[in-house]
Amino acid sequence: MHDIEVINDPAAAEVTLDPIRAELLAALAEPGSATTLAAQIGLTRQKVNYHLRALETHGLVELVEERKKGNVVERVLQATAASYVISPTALSAVAPDPGRAPDQLSARWLLALAARLVREVGDLITGAAAAKKPLATFAIDSEIRFATAADRAAFAQELGDSVKTLVAKYHSETAPAGRDHRFVVGLHPKPKAAPPLVSPSGAPDHQKDSRARRA
Repeated sequence: MHDIEVINDPAAAEVTLDPIRAELLAALAEPGSATTLAAQIGLTRQKVNYHLRALETHGLVELVEERKKGNVVERVLQATAASYVISPTALSAVAPDPGRAPDQLSARWLLALAARLVREVGDLITGAAAAKKPLATFAIDSEIRFATAADRAAFAQELGDSVKTLVAKYHSETAPAGRDHRFVVGLHPKPKAAPPLVSPSGAPDHQKDSRARRA
């Protein structure tokens, strides 16, 4: 099972957007059968089987083993990945195009770049897996707290200058055996954590749940 899988097919994407099927995919991070899943999510085995067939048809779950119990063969399935991301390829007619309105200060342009990253890296992963070859990638994920907006602007300027210097140093326009690479740098505010839900009694829900368990 892969850590993450990119969904390119519109029909497969539609299947995963069904809440029950999404719940089944999450449950199938560990192998399970229609019988065990039915008890876990509170549906009949027949309904679970119906949804599992749809997931299997689109390659989102795969057969792990078959167990014979009397006259019945129990099929044990597992999700093909621990998590999934839907590629803009699944909505190709309306997929974002970073070349349409490039603007370094636009949050929507940053989103368009991220969408292209998902699409291209997803395609590369699929191709590398089919060819059974490794895929050379590199990523950095970091956080920084700026004291002022001026510091943020200065950081962006210095980062941009440093990137231009590095690109100029290593870019080889005429290398006959060279391969083009995509290089993307993004900076955005970190989303704030959602506040805890408050029950009518005035206490956060997690505290209310804790009291209920103790009772």
